[in-house]
Amino acid sequence: MSSRALRGWGWLHRWSSLACTLFLLILCLTGLPLIFSHEIGELTRPGFQLPPMRSDAPRAPLDAVEAAARAARPGLVPLYFFAEEDAPDLWYVKLDTRTDTDERDAVLLAFDARTGGLLGAPQLGTGFMGVMYRLHVDLFAGLPGKLFLGAMGVLFVLSLVSGVVLYAPFMRRLDFGAVRRDRPARIRWLDLHNLLGIATLAWALVVGGTGVINTWAELILKSWQTEQMQQLAAGRATPLLAADGKAIPERERVQRVLERATRAAPHMRLSMLAYPGTLLGTQQHFAVILHGDTPLTARLRQSLLVHPETGEVLQASARPWYVTLFQLSQPLHFGDYGGLPLKILWAALDLIAIAVLGSGLYLWLAKRGAHRAGRGKAVDHGEHGEKTGDFSGRRDRPAVRGTKA
Repeated sequence: MSSRALRGWGWLHRWSSLACTLFLLILCLTGLPLIFSHEIGELTRPGFQLPPMRSDAPRAPLDAVEAAARAARPGLVPLYFFAEEDAPDLWYVKLDTRTDTDERDAVLLAFDARTGGLLGAPQLGTGFMGVMYRLHVDLFAGLPGKLFLGAMGVLFVLSLVSGVVLYAPFMRRLDFGAVRRDRPARIRWLDLHNLLGIATLAWALVVGGTGVINTWAELILKSWQTEQMQQLAAGRATPLLAADGKAIPERERVQRVLERATRAAPHMRLSMLAYPGTLLGTQQHFAVILHGDTPLTARLRQSLLVHPETGEVLQASARPWYVTLFQLSQPLHFGDYGGLPLKILWAALDLIAIAVLGSGLYLWLAKRGAHRAGRGKAVDHGEHGEKTGDFSGRRDRPAVRGTKA
């Protein structure tokens, strides 16, 4: 590689890294407790005490749960019903002043799925974990904050790619992973920075890439909703169940919507039910989000549209590739695929990433300090392409500056 090319890659690596370092440190530090959010929640949030009942006890109709939610929070309207896979006897209902809100002030209530009784309001977005979540997701800035963090994620991926390009000439005559302990502190830190960076490269690319995708979640879902509505308007929706012609009172419509959807997709389980007008539904249809019953397909969702008055079930369009990519990226970002062992591995790699970011910042500050003191000599064997004359790695001769930084 020519000196000019090395200078270009070095410039890209240096400034893409510096531009995103502060925000990547925030994401790594806030992401560490979020990896264990479920375990922390079980320890810090009081659990709901469910009365003992038979395992085959009938479940309360969703309309009864809806009525209880409206009575508990007068003036609010339901947005979503959803259940957690490891808590099948709990229903969660999210409510807000209207369906087309950003849901930042929404209220969440928990109900006994067997009796329909109100259990309480879980505090999912408050306290320490709530602050960590908002900092990690949008820096308390809503959609602009999400998109800004997405841009920082793109810079992070660019810094990783450029670092790999520079790593090959830097290690040409050094053993892989060598740390020159007999050299000055700045050289040792440089070797450690390179070693930790290349060792965690695959993980960093996965987490960085999925993080970027997750920041586009709202735009992805809105695009999917728009596509579904266009399919409906053009008459190209695929009918899975025809209208049954039954006149169902409004007080029984939610349970009917659920039954029609599960009949249309009998081998899938309910994940969420979204009301008309919300981000996932249309203006006329409930959206019933179902997931598979295997470890892999459990992460993939299928959205069915159910008309509450006619009972017709539609699949407006097959799940687009970008929605599948988004759905797979969410659990992969936090290491949710493999239970606690994978979460521990994710946390260890997160700590290493913090060390890489910190060492990179230290190297930059140390280099600037050396220049200010008039000691800007090339002592680092071509630090990331800034001084590229000697890549031999020999310990018996000094580095030679081949190009200007």
